[in-house]
Amino acid sequence: VDHQKADWVSIHERICQLLIPIRTSLPFHLSEKERKHGTEQLVKRQKYIIDLAYSTAQEFVLDGKHKEAIPAALHALRFSTEVYGSNSVQLVPAYLLLAEASTGAGRLPEASKYLSQAQWIVLTTPDCGAAVQYKLHRSLGLFCAAEGNFEEALYHLANDIYLACSTFGLKSVEAAGGYFHMANVFFRQNKMDIANSLYAEV
Repeated sequence: VDHQKADWVSIHERICQLLIPIRTSLPFHLSEKERKHGTEQLVKRQKYIIDLAYSTAQEFVLDGKHKEAIPAALHALRFSTEVYGSNSVQLVPAYLLLAEASTGAGRLPEASKYLSQAQWIVLTTPDCGAAVQYKLHRSLGLFCAAEGNFEEALYHLANDIYLACSTFGLKSVEAAGGYFHMANVFFRQNKMDIANSLYAEV
């Protein structure tokens, strides 16, 4: 009951009506053209649910409601898997969001599992862009910081900043996020001079 209630509050209320046409199978006696159109409409609906579930989960995370974010992020992952396949780089954002929500909810073993999945997909995708890789390193850095492994966190955040700068530029907002998280790690280590210079850079 608690699980159903959490799912309802998180996302199900928003997507309940959208699931009906997705769960309804196409009539058997359709022409090739009608079947193709039906399949295109199905994929369009699924992509809409992915975007809605992902943005809903992001909102919860930004509001600090990490537990509420998890069911929505799981829906984003499930539909992404249906649309793109289980090893697609398109799944990485959902895995990273699940890892962030799980870390925030204090579920570090779950977060580690999601990060491993994301890392595996990135490693097995030769043409994976830096825009995805920097987000992976940021998530790994935040996870390591949550575990108290500050040296490993700084390593991943340095990679995050390097990849973000090489893709978006030195003064980009994307790079600023990496500097901010790195400053927080130095702050937690009581290295205030370094932390303050990085906060100034942000």
